[in-house]
This record gives sequence, C-alpha cells and structure tokens, in this order.
Amino acid sequence: MMPKHALLTRIFAFTITALAFLAPAASAQQQGLFQTAITVNDLVITNYELQQRELFLNVLRAPGNAKTEARKGLIDDRLRLMETRRAGITPTEEQIVEGMEEFASRANLTADEFIKAVSQAGVSAETFRDFVIAGLAWRELVQGRFGARSQVSEPEIDRALALQGTTGGARVLLAEIVLPLAPQTAERNQALAQRLSETISSEGAFSAAARRYSASPTRGRGGRLEWLPLGNVPPQIRAAVLTLGPGEVSEPLNLGNAIGVFQLRGLEETDAGSPETQALEYATVLFPGGRTAETLAQAKAFEERYDTCDDLYTPAKDLPPEYFERTVLPTADVPGDIALELAKLDSNEVSTALTRQNGQFLVYLMLCGRTLDIPLDENGEEVDLRSRVREQLFNQRITSYADSFLEELRADAIIVEQ
Repeated sequence: MMPKHALLTRIFAFTITALAFLAPAASAQQQGLFQTAITVNDLVITNYELQQRELFLNVLRAPGNAKTEARKGLIDDRLRLMETRRAGITPTEEQIVEGMEEFASRANLTADEFIKAVSQAGVSAETFRDFVIAGLAWRELVQGRFGARSQVSEPEIDRALALQGTTGGARVLLAEIVLPLAPQTAERNQALAQRLSETISSEGAFSAAARRYSASPTRGRGGRLEWLPLGNVPPQIRAAVLTLGPGEVSEPLNLGNAIGVFQLRGLEETDAGSPETQALEYATVLFPGGRTAETLAQAKAFEERYDTCDDLYTPAKDLPPEYFERTVLPTADVPGDIALELAKLDSNEVSTALTRQNGQFLVYLMLCGRTLDIPLDENGEEVDLRSRVREQLFNQRITSYADSFLEELRADAIIVEQ
C-alpha cells in the first residue's frame, strides 16, 4: 500500500496540474476582475478575490460547490475582519509565517513549496497569506471572547472518559440523515441540513425527514441505527453526541463527500469496557455503474464469494489499480463518510452505502479490523487522555460559540452584490 504522505502528495500534485489549465489566460485587469462584486457593510470583495478563492478551494479539494463556498467564505472573512479590526487584533509577521507553514504541512510541503505549487493553478501567494491571516485573527478574537465560557470542568471530563470506555463502557443509539455534497447539490443540501438541525424537535419528525431526504440506506427505517459501541463512533460524531440530550439533534457535520445530521435516541453505560478505536484498516473496491440494481447485485455476489479483506486480493489483480485500495489510517484521518459506515460494521462485514465521482461508482467497503490500543505520542509515550478529552470538549464548545457569533454578524450585515 502506498504510504499516506506519498498518496497525499500525488493527489495534491495531480490536482495542481489539472487546475493549471483553468488559470486565466488574460490578465486580471483585462477581464475587469478588480471591479467590486460584493460589499459587506463598507468592505469590498472584488471579482478577482472571488476567482482566487474559488481556485484555492479547488486546489484544496474542499467539499461543496467551489463558487458558492468562495462567495460565502469571503463574506464571512469580511465579517471576521470587521470584528478583529474593532478589537485591535493584527497577527504578527512571526504568527503569519508560522500559520502558513502549519497549513502547508498538511500537504507535506513547506510554505514556499506550497506557494509555488498553488501558483501553478493561478493562486497568488497573497491569496494564501490573506486566507491564513483571516483565520489567525478570528481565532485570537474567539479565544478572548469565548475562551472563559468554554472551559471544561473535571466532572465533565470524568463523564466523557467513562462514556468513551476508558473507565467503563457505553453504547449509543443514533438516527442519521446523510445528504450528498456533489457539486450540483452541495449548496442546497448544506442549507437543508442546517434547517433540519434547527427545526427538528422530535424522533417522529427526524424519522420523517430521514425517509424524505436522506441518501443513506437507513432512510427506509427513518434513519435509525442499531446500538453502537461509543468507541466505534467517529471522533467528530462522538464529540457532538456527548453534548446532546435524548431527542436532541446535532449541528450539521461535514463528512467529506456528504453532510450529516444526527439525533441522539439513547445512551447507556455498560459493564464491559468499550475502548476507543485508534486506527481503522479497511478495503474499498469501486464498481462502475453507481447504485443501480445491476451494480448492487454484482456487489452482493462479490460479498458472498469473498469473506475477508485478504480474499479481495484475488479479484483485485484483474481490476484497474485505482479500483482497489486497502488502507490503514488513524480514525481522525479516515474520510468522514467512510468512518461513519465503518462504525456500523464488524470485522469483514461490508457496506455498499457510498458512491464516488457524483454517483458514477459504487463503493464496496469492507472493514478489515480496528486498533484499540491506548494512543502513543511521537515519543512512544501514552497520550494524556484527560488532556485530550479536555481539548476535544473545549474545541467543540468554543467552535459552537464562534459559529453562533458569526451567524449574528451575518444577520446584521448589509450585503450587496453588484
């Protein structure tokens, strides 16, 4: 199997190369790109900035419609800029350089290498720099404004540790609504997920919405899942669940190729321990044809013939290389929609709930196994679980405050498109 960093580098390089052909041939001035496109209160967003952000999001392979997300992101950045200026917050040059290096490191690049790479797709260094500055300033503002209110108490950490199985065990009963983020549906489904999250207040209403809107096979039973060990649930979903009461609904959670809304139906402690999954090993096989009856029948025959992940190497030798992959990743690095399906499986069980490339391929997903050991840091020492849980709960809490504050700013702003 290709190492993760090598795979990321190849994906990143391929994306850069493909997008280079999309870079504008004429100068920005010739196309009127520096004209005002949007005003947010008294702050201006130009056509050039919109184009740059869209290219940048494409380079990052960000979910959703790049054009829509570029507009939304730049409006939000102007609102953030307005507030950080009011608070007198300006990141230092040292902070900016550090922030750029940290961001570039996610693609296994230095900041200079990242800038050189994205420039091949027409993205300027200033666009990258401005993106980082906006994030740094907003983070400082949010920490100062909501940090004290987001602190986590020792009893809250005790409860979270108990529920995650480090001192006992727990299982959770959820319902799900999963909406795809294909380019043609991303904007509509993101708005729908937000509306459902804000308006659903009962299990009956959630069930009806799941039957009507969800793209998951669970839609036929109102989105209801079976009991799951809490340690199997993907970290981002688990963190959201721990803040809910029975019947309450989560904020929309980005799952990579989809967006999910979850309702807590039940949570109970168990006598047996439920250690948190630290890494997942899984195999995927792509079937051309999407979720057609014929393709699903082919996948079913495949499942009946091959019992384990090791067995899949037999048919894989006759498939195009990109159609088969066996992967081992820390749970935090597993794509969200895959992690959600794996949470429902035991070893060597199969899911055919997912598709790729706008529904053109059915994903045959098999769980090979879970690693349940206590995590180790880079020095090979056990991670301080209390500190990690404190950080997880704090980040979720402060993010919720920040998102609500940004919603208020957006509601009060005067936004005009030219």
